Amino acid sequence: MISALTLLFAYIVLAIPAALIGIPWTLVTGDIRMLYRWAMWILRTGLHLAGIRIEFTGSEVVPAGVACIFMANHVSNLDPPILLPLIPGRTSVYLKRSLMKIPVLGYGMKLGDFIPVDRDGRLDSAKESVRVGVRVLQSGLHVMTFVEGTRSRSGRLQSFKKGPFHLAMESGAPVIPVSIWGTETMMKKGGLTIVPGVAHVQFHGPLWPRDYANREELLVATRAEIGSSLPEWMRTPDGEMARPA
Repeated sequence: MISALTLLFAYIVLAIPAALIGIPWTLVTGDIRMLYRWAMWILRTGLHLAGIRIEFTGSEVVPAGVACIFMANHVSNLDPPILLPLIPGRTSVYLKRSLMKIPVLGYGMKLGDFIPVDRDGRLDSAKESVRVGVRVLQSGLHVMTFVEGTRSRSGRLQSFKKGPFHLAMESGAPVIPVSIWGTETMMKKGGLTIVPGVAHVQFHGPLWPRDYANREELLVATRAEIGSSLPEWMRTPDGEMARPA
């Protein structure tokens, strides 16, 4: 519990001056880069103070000067603050629309061009998310998404959402599969306690949509790459690979 309180305290204390200075600066200059760099520093600092260490490999596989879609498995609430600062360059994030309503933080997400996602299953909502995602990629930003759509309670790979693969095929942007493990024991789904430890993150080589006949083939290849670096117990048997967006 001490680590969790330390992380929360660090984020609150550091975020207040960042918001008070960074948001007005962004509005005046139209340049969010300073606020984004500050936010990434806050994420890294909070994790360090909470006793979370990160072992990261694969940064060299990300193609330079190309907006990519980073697709990761998801086992803990620690995954976003761990992964986001590791991605080179400014990155947009797929996230629940309700999070955009959080005071101050939600406004910062809007300034950062984050992509809101509805979980109502409506086709027009899914198409709108893809449309926004294509625009974000065309502006030069990366996109990060946890392709299972929600955290895995057991730590094992779940079925994948189809939406991110619609985005990849529509935009042509390369997919960077990302494997995350270790965080499933540090902060479990449904719990607030953080156990200090080592988080492992591996980026895999880019998968170009043009090399696949359809989104299903790209999905299978992405799942295989993510699973290849996970501990054996976290991989699921062959079966349903995706569920409707």
